[in-house]
Amino acid sequence: MATSIERILGSEQYRPLLAIIKGLRNGAVYGTKVRFPHALVMTLLFKDGSTQDKVWSILEATFTHSKNLALFVLLYKSLTSLMEHVQSEKSQLHSFVAAFIGGYIVFGKYNKVNEQINLYLLSRIIYGLAKLAVKRGYIPKPAGDPFPWFAAFVWGIVLWQFEYEKDTLQPSLQSSMTYLYHDSNVWTNLKNFIWHNR
Repeated sequence: MATSIERILGSEQYRPLLAIIKGLRNGAVYGTKVRFPHALVMTLLFKDGSTQDKVWSILEATFTHSKNLALFVLLYKSLTSLMEHVQSEKSQLHSFVAAFIGGYIVFGKYNKVNEQINLYLLSRIIYGLAKLAVKRGYIPKPAGDPFPWFAAFVWGIVLWQFEYEKDTLQPSLQSSMTYLYHDSNVWTNLKNFIWHNR
């Protein structure tokens, strides 16, 4: 039996299907590895409620992240494999079309986990597109290190938004910034100055 399984795993005939199955598995595992510790820490530090509510919140966020990432990988790999098979060649357009469809179906449903994943990716692609523009010669390569300017604009904009257009920011970011910048202006005694926030 083990020999026949190993023969199938080594077969080029089944490789596309096996890659889809392993992609589904890797999406589930990666989603769990990324979300569980994040949900655990954020829940223990910032959420109120019973222990049962906290455990449920951690498990729900972990399941959602893991399931969505696994489904997205399944869709993406299935669609790119299908398009490559139909056209008998690989194309850059296949990646975009497959991810576009998968993104709409899986990550287009609004929930906090999808919002965080989409925002995470947005920041990475904006940064990556700026690098691509330099790489392709659309904009000149900066003479010095652009990272300090990038950081300055990011922080300048986000604090301006927080102070004057707070409702336009994501709720978890509003909470973090309130804790850092507004709650630090409030205390009544040594206890809530050093140990407790309020």
